[in-house]
Amino acid sequence: MNPPAVIQLDHVYAHPPSAVWKALTDPALHAKWWAAGDVRPIVGHRFTLDMGPWGQQPCEVLAVEPERLLQYRFATGTLDTTLTWRLVPEGTGTRLTLVHEGFNLDSPMGRRAFEGMKPGWPGVLTRLGTALEG
Repeated sequence: MNPPAVIQLDHVYAHPPSAVWKALTDPALHAKWWAAGDVRPIVGHRFTLDMGPWGQQPCEVLAVEPERLLQYRFATGTLDTTLTWRLVPEGTGTRLTLVHEGFNLDSPMGRRAFEGMKPGWPGVLTRLGTALEG
């Protein structure tokens, strides 16, 4: 039995935590860099993210610390992973740490999702930077 797999990435943006937080929690901005959905920084809030060919993925917000932490369960009932976004001021910018964890590598779906998302996340974080510029 494999332990649950984890993807962790850091990215520094030249924008203050308030701007990065808004991109993570404003549905219109969120749709520009990753997926459309009614994400809100409210613990217990349930929403879906439109993942295109992978369908609507149900999510539930688990933890919120404004401009510091947003955590939600992703693909509840199927993939059952957790996304944690941590924001730390760094100079005049923000260090964003993404942790996507809980992939069950013993299931074909979990392994496929991990193998697809691990190389995909860096591009998503780059698009977030582009959205912050726009």
